[in-house]
Amino acid sequence: MIHTTGWPRASALILAVALLAPVARADDPAPTRLIDRLHADLLGVMQEAEALGFKGRYERLAPLLNECFDLPFMAEKSVGRYWRTASEEDRARLLETFRRFIVSNYAGRFTGYSGQRFETLGDEPALRDTVLVRSRIVDPVEEPIDLDYRLRRVNGSWKIIDVYLNGTVSELALRRSEYSTLIQREGIGGLLAALDAKIADLASGSADES
Repeated sequence: MIHTTGWPRASALILAVALLAPVARADDPAPTRLIDRLHADLLGVMQEAEALGFKGRYERLAPLLNECFDLPFMAEKSVGRYWRTASEEDRARLLETFRRFIVSNYAGRFTGYSGQRFETLGDEPALRDTVLVRSRIVDPVEEPIDLDYRLRRVNGSWKIIDVYLNGTVSELALRRSEYSTLIQREGIGGLLAALDAKIADLASGSADES
């Protein structure tokens, strides 16, 4: 079972901005291979989800997500302008907590298997020298879910920097809106506390994933 409750709804502005930016060539098969590998490993976790439990899923997913995602970049962009003014200590705390939250979110979302499969549909150039890999989750009974990934090169390797649900919902952009608002209201300590609370809810199975 894949929980999509709480995945944010669309914002057309995200894609409108993309139309104004330079694009990259998508003639390297590596981005698609990375997504295929991610999906294969996610499927394995889903098939063993109940036996693994949350802790086992977390331990299986942590190295995979650290390798496939550019988590330092995503953590920085998730807090927007506040990253520039944060101390080195606060940046380190933000990155560590963000890593744990992303892994916990996947461990709490992919909780079972009932015949689902992933399909990679192809790739295309995207803004700022990135590539968009299009895919979908096919369920035996429910409608397919579009799941697209934006990747960039990091030290010669492709890394995921954003995930789009239903083709338009940028998780990174919507996290940035949520986190920036929280920091403005409660400071970086407030954001860290909120993420820790979400991690605890995910571990206990009581979270509305976001």
